[in-house]
Amino acid sequence: MKIGIVCYPTYGGSGVLATELGIAMADKGHEVHFITYRTPVRLAAFHTNIFFHEVEGDGYALFEYAPYDTALASKMVDIATFFKLDLFHVHYAIPHAAVAFLARNILKSKGLHIPFITTLHGTDITLVGTNKSFLPVVEFTINASDGVTVVSESLKRDTLSSFKINRDIKVIHNFVDFKRFRKTNKDHFKKAIAPDGEKLIIHTSNFRKLKRVDDVIKVFQKISDQVPSKLLLIGDGPDRQRVEEYCREVCQCVDVRFLGRQDAVEELLAVADLFIMPSASESFGLAALEAMACEVPVISSNVGGIPEVNIHGKTGFLSDVGDIDDMAKNALSLLLDDQKLTEFKQNALAQAQKFDLANILPAYEAYYQEVLEKNKPPTNVQSTN
Repeated sequence: MKIGIVCYPTYGGSGVLATELGIAMADKGHEVHFITYRTPVRLAAFHTNIFFHEVEGDGYALFEYAPYDTALASKMVDIATFFKLDLFHVHYAIPHAAVAFLARNILKSKGLHIPFITTLHGTDITLVGTNKSFLPVVEFTINASDGVTVVSESLKRDTLSSFKINRDIKVIHNFVDFKRFRKTNKDHFKKAIAPDGEKLIIHTSNFRKLKRVDDVIKVFQKISDQVPSKLLLIGDGPDRQRVEEYCREVCQCVDVRFLGRQDAVEELLAVADLFIMPSASESFGLAALEAMACEVPVISSNVGGIPEVNIHGKTGFLSDVGDIDDMAKNALSLLLDDQKLTEFKQNALAQAQKFDLANILPAYEAYYQEVLEKNKPPTNVQSTN
């Protein structure tokens, strides 16, 4: 197959999943074309079957903002026509599903029938999609897509309750690549971070308000009062400065390190003892899954799709959003009991293996084939008279 992938090229979950999926499809011999405004962050190496096409939006005095949607649609039409793509897979409804609908119709006018699949990732539905200014377009383009997938059962329920949907939606969970995310011997690295054998707590996110990173610091304070610990905060985003200022105020950041964006996050997860995810909203919890693949138990909130990944009392613990005391209590129950912590680490790995890329990729391949089969271009049948 020749597949055009449209995504945000950032550190967010939708861009990560789209990139990892494209790489995996290319490894299986498919031809993959990424179409976006910057090279995706996880597209770090050369791949024989992968092509990147940059969408450029020139500024004009007439426009306050460059018309990215129009530039993207034009690029999609150009790439599909020249490279003879079979289908588009667009990640995140806004604006990609609407742009794909436009591109598909332009291509139809040229006699080309190229379907598109929309994958919904979370905030495009739960936060953005329900905004009245976006709702009609999101609802229309979900229904107009040739195929729709979501990353969790929770997100499917949210989608069906937020919009009037008249089509099937397929759940294909997020995945983790065990060739990259796995426990490795990085003891020398851990000793450099925690020279006196402190427990190592970790959090990764894009530092948006809904990630509640300040809650991570509050939980860590309660942990460090009883267990010598270090906290690593990985990522960057609009809330980072506020959180860093808060950290300096409450604990002077003595045992807290802000590491910013890290390409090799798996090396940090490999030495962690506990992962904290107190989010107010998560469609799935990909960061938690990656931690679990590295044998790191998870202390998390109980929202969205997280309970489909983190099993309470087995791979970690779930708490209500904002319940700092409960999260800290659960964390300490593991950190103060080495045998229990070891058991939870093993459980985390076993649960993560259910979401192994090798298990999830065939579901995407099969769905691509199903959509292509349903959208075969009409054939001209000549009369025998």
